[in-house]
Amino acid sequence: MAHVISSRAPTEPQARALRTVLFDLDGTLADTAPDLAYALNCVLQQQGRDTLPFAQIRPVASHGGAALISLGFGLGPGHHGYDALRAELLRTYQDNLTRHTGLFPGMAELLATLEQRGMNWGVVTNKPAWLTDPLMDQLGLSTRAACIISGDTTPNRKPHPEPLLLACRQAGSTPQQCLYVGDAERDIEAGRRAGMHTAVALFGYLDAQDTPQRWGADTLIDHPLELLAWIDNANQAGVA
Repeated sequence: MAHVISSRAPTEPQARALRTVLFDLDGTLADTAPDLAYALNCVLQQQGRDTLPFAQIRPVASHGGAALISLGFGLGPGHHGYDALRAELLRTYQDNLTRHTGLFPGMAELLATLEQRGMNWGVVTNKPAWLTDPLMDQLGLSTRAACIISGDTTPNRKPHPEPLLLACRQAGSTPQQCLYVGDAERDIEAGRRAGMHTAVALFGYLDAQDTPQRWGADTLIDHPLELLAWIDNANQAGVA
């Protein structure tokens, strides 16, 4: 069951009816953690280090290469050897984008149902385009998405609202007509700053320290298909 946190009552129901759903990529639309973990463990092995268990890597998977190198090697930007390790990690990942990656259970049905309802959907991610675009191609989603906004598409990345605002323009919707779904606090912050409805994907890469109930999202979902009922309720509330 979806965990509804708040409800916004639109003053102009038709203009504010939801018509676009935007998704974060890693940990929301697609379960990419297995291949990110594979890439990190390959680099650890190359450096003569022990590999890490998947359960330790999964919560970090949404936070990019820097977070993975920090987890595996205890190094950050500016540290000696960091740049070379991160480059090798990303090269390995690029060669294994869909070794084990696929959509989360229920996500394919959600996308199909949105399309059947005449709604559109897109992706807004901090992943660079040279990784996002081939991943979307390999998942067979590029031609179906109304927009694909990567971390280097605009000058600013999430939590800045700029990439989300570009996404809604490309999708032909206003921010009030968009719902942004993500699994990190920066996703919800970006969506809220853009004036969109927001949802937390609890099935994503949250860790034990995350407090999604405090992020200010409109709803928290345990399964992608829970979004359909929430969208119905939100649109009905707007018409009432």
